[in-house]
Amino acid sequence: MEDDRAAAPTEDLGNWRGYSVLIVDDEEGMRSFLERALRNRCGLVEAVASVELAAGLQSRVHFDLIVLDIALPGMSGIDWLNELRANGFAGDVVLITAFADMEMAINALRGGASDFILKPFRLDQLLNAIKRCFERSRLSRENFILRRTLAGQGDQVPGLVGQSEPVRQLRAMVHRVAPMPSTVLLAGESGTGKEVLARALHQLSARAQSPFVPVNCAAISPELIESELFGHVKGAFTGASEGRNGLFYYAHGGTLFLDEIGELPLSMQTKLLRAIEERRVRPVGSEKEVPVDVRIIAATNRDLAAEAAAGRFRQDLYFRIAVVELRLPPLRERLADIPSLVQHFMAALCSQLGVAPLALTHAQVQRLSSYVWPGNVRELKNYVERSLILGTFPDLGGNAAMSAEPPPEGELTLAELERRHALQVLDRAGGNKSEAARRLGISRKTLERKCTEWGREPGT
Repeated sequence: MEDDRAAAPTEDLGNWRGYSVLIVDDEEGMRSFLERALRNRCGLVEAVASVELAAGLQSRVHFDLIVLDIALPGMSGIDWLNELRANGFAGDVVLITAFADMEMAINALRGGASDFILKPFRLDQLLNAIKRCFERSRLSRENFILRRTLAGQGDQVPGLVGQSEPVRQLRAMVHRVAPMPSTVLLAGESGTGKEVLARALHQLSARAQSPFVPVNCAAISPELIESELFGHVKGAFTGASEGRNGLFYYAHGGTLFLDEIGELPLSMQTKLLRAIEERRVRPVGSEKEVPVDVRIIAATNRDLAAEAAAGRFRQDLYFRIAVVELRLPPLRERLADIPSLVQHFMAALCSQLGVAPLALTHAQVQRLSSYVWPGNVRELKNYVERSLILGTFPDLGGNAAMSAEPPPEGELTLAELERRHALQVLDRAGGNKSEAARRLGISRKTLERKCTEWGREPGT
């Protein structure tokens, strides 16, 4: 029977490397037949025998299409289809069954099935149904991109607040870049909002309904980073008592945000480049590669071009992730946005804290605009939260801050002002770098790196 079903399909069927498929059928022979037929055509194919197993897998992995048998042990295929649609699953579902009548087919299509196929069927029948599904999906994505392109540059970008010239230029670039599949590098100082912008790029893309998976590369030890990104099999290393999928796997169909990518070890950079180029990952300890469909957005507060030239970052990886590079301006270059940012943060924080907003006077705006803000937007947000808790805008100098005016000995560079300010905050925090970093609105790792550059001995 399988030989009859596997009759040669038409030539234009079966090249869907960018799509993922979940097969749910309790008949082992049918599962095996479908999995073999689709394995070399689709980017990712999984096959399970029950709705219970399928639901667990579907909750962790993005699938573009589900091939679903109706008669299953436990919950039926139609009942799970209704549950999927009720929970917002927007992918295609092709129902297959050996027992059906016209009324069942009509009810299934009304319930959200993309197609309905009776067993036994020929392979080309299924492939034609899948082709129709993926063609509709492709057209939907193209229409989405077209709508975003035609929407113009005046549209708002989620989380990008302000109307200063640097922000307007950045907003315009986001609207051009977001719909494209290209990798993006976000460059900017700590606290400028790189993750906020990465989420906005994801939300404004055709992948918005798929996972956004952020990864702080600096927060994962070099020994574990490969397992975190690519996953591992049982027994791959000491302590690996069971297999685990990596973050690439969970981001399938969506966006993987690699924050502080400049902190990756060189050995891991080589493997990351290969994964991006080949769109496949190899779990630690496995000989099998897993196809993945992810868009990479990376971020750094370093000058990666200079790091690459110095041999501390792979040039080929830099060129691969910096297809488009967006620079986030520091807060001192967009001081006109401070009133909008303060109001934005107050609106978000007041409901969380259960407090009333504070009135922002012109004098207060002038005071905030005369400050260096080495921690950038993150430091401003922390200041607004502190103000709401205290019920008043505290003096910046009283919070381990420092005026932007130069000291009596004369004009200083911005880098020297930043150094003096950060060390002053560190001294007032008793040398506790975690506390000083919190007050500055930057990460401890960034503060430690700067202290090393300044010759300051490590603290607590």
